Amino acid sequence: MCEALSAPNMIELVRQHHSLLYRYAYRLSGSAADAEDLTQETYLQACRKIDQLRDPSSAKGWLCTILRNRYLKRLRDEDHGEVPLGSALETIPETKSTDAATFGIDSDQLQAALNALPESFRSPLILFYFEEFSYQEIADQMQVPVGTVMSRLSRAKAHLRQELLQAAQCGSSRDSVTFPI
Repeated sequence: MCEALSAPNMIELVRQHHSLLYRYAYRLSGSAADAEDLTQETYLQACRKIDQLRDPSSAKGWLCTILRNRYLKRLRDEDHGEVPLGSALETIPETKSTDAATFGIDSDQLQAALNALPESFRSPLILFYFEEFSYQEIADQMQVPVGTVMSRLSRAKAHLRQELLQAAQCGSSRDSVTFPI
């Protein structure tokens, strides 16, 4: 049980942040069931570690950090290795193309392209474009410099644009999108 925080306060945390956490979990995992599990695990962990939340106004970032850490733990437990960041950065091309949304990209194609990104690119992209976190908030959460966040966002966006435009030009929805490594 969550004794460090009173029940009404924990209920308020859930009420304020559940939608955000679920969306973030869904975009990370690509699965509604996994998103539900990750969201629940996040609140359980938050309940256990509520004494670490020194400033209630930073609860959103704190909860997202917990969720991301739970997700990363799942990846490690499932033995899904991540490509080293250096080699991934070198292989993502920068392109200047028309926005993919104009080609009628559906949410399944978008999720497949997101799933193909290494987690180090996927998290900042989701936090910035879907959850409207600032560069600084993302940098704080991921414990990297702001410049690294900006670089990862740029490269992730270029990769997504390329993959989504290719999917739109092919006229078919792909089951999976591969990351060019």
